[in-house]
Amino acid sequence: MSELINNRQYRQKVLKELIMELHKGKSVDQVKERFAKLIEGVTASEISEMEQNLIMEGMPVEEVQRLCDVHAEVFKGSIEDIHKPVEASEIPGHPIHTIRIENKQIEKLIEEDLKPLLGDLESSGDKTRLPELAEMMEKLWQIDKHYSRKENLLFPYLEKYGITAPPKVMWGVDDEIRNGIKEIRRLLEDDSVSIPTLVQRARETINKTSEMIFKEENILIPMAVDTLTEDEWLGIAKESGEIGYTLIDPPPEWVPERAGAAKDMQRPAEGLPKDNIKFETGILTQKELEYMLSTLPVDITFVSKDDKVKFFSNNPDRVFARTKAIIGRSVQNCHPPASVHIVNKIVEDFKAGKKDHEDFWIKMGDLYVYIRYFAIRDNNGEYLGTMEVTQDIKPIQEIKGEKRLMS
Repeated sequence: MSELINNRQYRQKVLKELIMELHKGKSVDQVKERFAKLIEGVTASEISEMEQNLIMEGMPVEEVQRLCDVHAEVFKGSIEDIHKPVEASEIPGHPIHTIRIENKQIEKLIEEDLKPLLGDLESSGDKTRLPELAEMMEKLWQIDKHYSRKENLLFPYLEKYGITAPPKVMWGVDDEIRNGIKEIRRLLEDDSVSIPTLVQRARETINKTSEMIFKEENILIPMAVDTLTEDEWLGIAKESGEIGYTLIDPPPEWVPERAGAAKDMQRPAEGLPKDNIKFETGILTQKELEYMLSTLPVDITFVSKDDKVKFFSNNPDRVFARTKAIIGRSVQNCHPPASVHIVNKIVEDFKAGKKDHEDFWIKMGDLYVYIRYFAIRDNNGEYLGTMEVTQDIKPIQEIKGEKRLMS
């Protein structure tokens, strides 16, 4: 056992040395040669561990991200455990199966459509074919959903197991690809853009996209399969539809073969206070919920289905004053007689299902007040009550330009 541990530690040391040599400017070919001599087999988990250690030892995430494409090339063809047969992941509807069929469609778009078109554009310089490129880039932009599912569903589970470096690096490259697609789409709107510039930018982006497919298939997927439980995969599958899919139809529902598969994918609230309120999307204490609502930059009032005021957020600078005395009061009695007919009409339309919201905006001195009413319904469409949301939107209207950095 000690021999195995020592060998693993030695291999980890060599892997880090190879990355650092690349960082210092050695060519990929030089590193590949040493890699072939010193390393007989490298597992996906060791690559993950190497990246994690580099970051923990102080190497900036951006540096690891910059080297990501290079070391993916170095490891290509050298990973021994990249195609472990995992029965569940081969079943349509399993998140891994979905990732793989999306990757096949992305590769097909790149190899069969984009690359030939870029070659033709480069040789002919025919700008009349740019609409074709625009259409293909529109299709490629669907990759945003593929990456969003990875970043917002898969990465959180990996991070719970302490796997944080690979997600950070991969997310950074995802954003580079997104930005590349956005840039090409902007260039396509510029009549003065040159064909060589477009072709160069497009090739850079699709090459990064192809490299990301390799990393997902050969590093991310084996690592995730080794780490996540069946219940966690089921949770990812259930939530995937909310984000959407890339270049494929929604997959069929995946149902694990084992009997009694977990229906509730929330992790148990062990060790949490007794006053926790469990929601479909998380768990909050009453105190957390109360202060969240009071901190929102809007005023909220909730009227129950029997027209009684049931709740209001206690914001320090509310637009309309509220006191605890209105709790349990008929909503009709909370408005001037001249406007009661409007209140009744809104509530009647909500109850009858004729409307789901109604909006008003009025000027009050220095304030420009936006008042919105929403019908609150359950999943079966049953009316539960009305929510009023009020906000001074004058500061929002005055916003100009962009602010991307903290003051």
